[in-house]
Amino acid sequence: MELDGAGLTCAQVHEVAYGGARVTIASLDRARAAWATAQELTGPVYGRSTGVGANRDIVVTGAGLDLLRSHAIAAGPPLPPARARAMLVVRLNQLLAGGSGVDPAVCLALAQAIDEGWTPPLHTYGAIGTGDLTALATTALCLLGEIPWNHDKMDGGPRHNLTSADALPFISSGAATLADAAIACHRLRILLDATVDVAMMSFTAVDASPEPLAAVVQEARPHPGQAAVAARLRGLLAHDPTPRIQDPYGFRAFAQVHGAALDALDRAVTTIETDLNAATENPLFAASLAWHNGNFHSAPVALALDALRAALVQTAQLSTARLATLMDPSYTGRLPFLADRAGASGALILEYVAQDALADLRHLANPATTGTAVISRGVEDHAGFATQAARHTLRCVEPLELVLACERTAAARALGSPAPDRPLTEDLEHSRHVLSAGGSVSGLSAGASVSGPSAGGSVSGLSGGASLSGPSAGGNVSGHPGDGPALPERGLLHDAPPPGAAVGRRRDEPHRGPDDARDVPVDGGEPW
Repeated sequence: MELDGAGLTCAQVHEVAYGGARVTIASLDRARAAWATAQELTGPVYGRSTGVGANRDIVVTGAGLDLLRSHAIAAGPPLPPARARAMLVVRLNQLLAGGSGVDPAVCLALAQAIDEGWTPPLHTYGAIGTGDLTALATTALCLLGEIPWNHDKMDGGPRHNLTSADALPFISSGAATLADAAIACHRLRILLDATVDVAMMSFTAVDASPEPLAAVVQEARPHPGQAAVAARLRGLLAHDPTPRIQDPYGFRAFAQVHGAALDALDRAVTTIETDLNAATENPLFAASLAWHNGNFHSAPVALALDALRAALVQTAQLSTARLATLMDPSYTGRLPFLADRAGASGALILEYVAQDALADLRHLANPATTGTAVISRGVEDHAGFATQAARHTLRCVEPLELVLACERTAAARALGSPAPDRPLTEDLEHSRHVLSAGGSVSGLSAGASVSGPSAGGSVSGLSGGASLSGPSAGGNVSGHPGDGPALPERGLLHDAPPPGAAVGRRRDEPHRGPDDARDVPVDGGEPW
């Protein structure tokens, strides 16, 4: 992956963090230009010739390394190496954008750390949206050899002799916050895309009307997300119109609610990717001067993430509404709770699980931006709290996935034959796996056979003839050789992992340790 300070995306941050992507540097020109400007200045420059915070008016000499040592505190649970790696690529790309005044040779050391798997030992707490000072100070001391890197090897790692003048410019960034935000948005994109496929299954199971999805309806209220959701779901549904005049909101207002969530995600991604490729430096070295400024402040990112989390709750609430409809015999034509006999509990427990996860989502949606903090004797008198907004957005991935998995598991059951009461753990975990892998039913056409966890049953109206088999059937997705159900791919769906397969991980995907396992909580329960 080539970094140039201008084109880094949320997906690329995730790929470096979890996919092991290596990086190359396109050019150091802008970093060199800022460094040259910093070397030529002789007047007072914040953090280079002065103290910081309330000490801004105190002239200091050579105090930068002590600044790093004083700010490198470890507080709270350790962060997984993948998130530290994501922070490194964000900070490297920002430095390549120019403006920091840091020795450009530090960029080479950061690239080495990323490519060779060296990560700083970061911890959860210590930032309030005005700069990830503790995380970056710790990273700086790793470069200086004063704190050991995390790595399989006991010793070693990239070294760079940061000077006193490099200290504040190196840590003047929200790179760790942006890394968390980028990872969260990438994961949420996968889930929100898969939500349309889950909704298609529920629409089919209850014979919901496609009328609200009509193009003429979307043209009357042209929100882009709404129109995109409706168009995609229209393409997946092919059954005849229902005799019902109107369906519940979970179906009738799906495009409006879920489209708003996609719009909120798009706004968040645009905001985050702006800062991934920006010079958020104070001071900013440009046009032969040092410009003291507030580009470090994270208000745009925090506000965008707060709005996104609120939108996720709306999408999840609508999913639980559809789940409730799937339990209702007046819509499914089945026994209550999709049971196999009168009085049995069937899939009732899925409602409890979904509402529990939804409660967590509602809690996480509380805005981070309504608070503030006054720091350093009143000089730093406002905080954006984007760090908390990003952390909470990352934590939203797991409960949102669970809510959607409950709906998908119930819809698959409704589309199959009645099953006797049994634990639904395997069904739910498989649904989570399909969702997180980006599996969908996009591209299937009318007449395709879909079998649920107990096998049997077809989805009327989907055309094409692809076979989707469940755990009792042991079949393949049509066109995929091999024993047992095929792996989920974009455009294909199956209803159970093969016997003995690790839940939550593809058969051909090596286990890379707890940092990469979806079910292992990190940072107080964060799923990624």
